[in-house]
Amino acid sequence: MRADIKTVLFDLDGTLIDHFMCIYRCYRYAQEKMGLAPVSYEKVRSTVGGSVRITMGHLMGVENAERGEALFREHFNEIMLEDLHALPGAKWLLQQLQARGVRTAVFTNKHGIGARKIMAHLGFDKYLDEVIGTYDTPWRKPDPEFTQYALETMKADAESTIMVGDSPFDILAGQVGGIRSYVVATGSHSVEELEAIDPPADGVYRDLHHFAEEFLGLPRTPEAVEK
Repeated sequence: MRADIKTVLFDLDGTLIDHFMCIYRCYRYAQEKMGLAPVSYEKVRSTVGGSVRITMGHLMGVENAERGEALFREHFNEIMLEDLHALPGAKWLLQQLQARGVRTAVFTNKHGIGARKIMAHLGFDKYLDEVIGTYDTPWRKPDPEFTQYALETMKADAESTIMVGDSPFDILAGQVGGIRSYVVATGSHSVEELEAIDPPADGVYRDLHHFAEEFLGLPRTPEAVEK
C-alpha cells in the first residue's frame, strides 16, 4: 500500500455502485408524467452526469428540466434502494483502506441524504468516515468550493488525498482542488473515452480491482473476488 496516500474521496454512481437502472426508471417516470417520448436506457446512461437538472436538460429540453427534476426526485425517494448493486471490489477496497488507516469518504453529486441511506443499506457506512453529497452545501462537483469543503470535512490536505471516480466531473473535481484524480471504466465511459479526456486524469483503470492492484499496490485476495 502506498504510504503517500492518507485520504481517498470516492465518487458513488459508476465507481462504488451500479444504480443506473434505478436512475433510468426515475427519468422514465418523469418523461411519462410529462407526456414526453421516453429515451432508451443506453441514452440515459451515457448522458448522466453533473446533476439531475443538467441531465434533464439534455434529455428533455432545458424548458422541462425544473419540473422533470422534481418528478425524478419524487420517484427516486420511493425506489432508491431498488436496482442497487455494489460494484466488484468496492466493499473489499473500502475494508482494505480502513484496515490500513486510510480515511475514506463518498464525494458525490447525488443528494447527500440519499447517498447516506444507500451506503447504510449496503453496509458500506461502517467503512467510510464521511458521505458528502449535494444539498449538504450550496455546491456540486466540479465547483472548487465543494472540493475544499470535502478536504476540510476530512481534515485532509490535497497532497495526500486522491479522488477516485468514473467521469470528467470527477477528474475536474480533483484538479480544481489540487488533488490527483484517478478514474475507473465502470460508469458511463470506456477506458478509451476516459483516456481521451482533456485535461487528463492521473490514471485510468478498468475497475476498482485494477486500480487497487496497479496503483495502490494491494494484491487481490481470494475474498476480493467475492466483493
